[in-house]
Amino acid sequence: MSYRAAIILLQGDKIALIERQRGGQHYFTFPGGHVDPGETPEQAAVRETKEELGLDVTIKKMVAEIWWHNRPQDYYLVEAVGGEFGTGNGDEFANPLPEKGTYLPTWVPLGELLNLPILPRSMAEIVVQAQSSGWPDPMPVLHDE
Repeated sequence: MSYRAAIILLQGDKIALIERQRGGQHYFTFPGGHVDPGETPEQAAVRETKEELGLDVTIKKMVAEIWWHNRPQDYYLVEAVGGEFGTGNGDEFANPLPEKGTYLPTWVPLGELLNLPILPRSMAEIVVQAQSSGWPDPMPVLHDE
C-alpha cells in the first residue's frame, strides 16, 4: 500500500503549500510524499520537506491521519529550523516531467485557505479550525475522497 507523509508549516498567518498544475487542473496540496521502504512516516515528512521546500524541519506532533483514495496520509505539524524556502531539489524539480505537471512552493494566507482548491479539503478545514480552537485532541482519522 502506498503511504504518504505530509507537513503543516505555519509562519505567522501563512501556510506553506505546493501549487500544482496537472492534467488541466489547478490545485494546492500540502508538502509531502511517499514513505520509502525502511523509512518512518516522520522521516519521510522531514525528507520530503527538504526536497520540496528546501527547508530543514523538526516535527512537533502528528495532527491528523487522512485516508485519500483509500490510502493513508499522516500530517505533521513542523517547525522550520534551517534552509531556504523555495530551494527544493527533489526529482519533481530536478527532472520535471510534463505528465507530472508543475510544482510551485508558495506561502498562502490562512484567511484564504478555504477559498482555494486544496487537496485534501478536510486537512485545510482542520488547519483553519486549529487557528481558533487548537489542534484536535484526540487526533482525527478522516476519510476524504
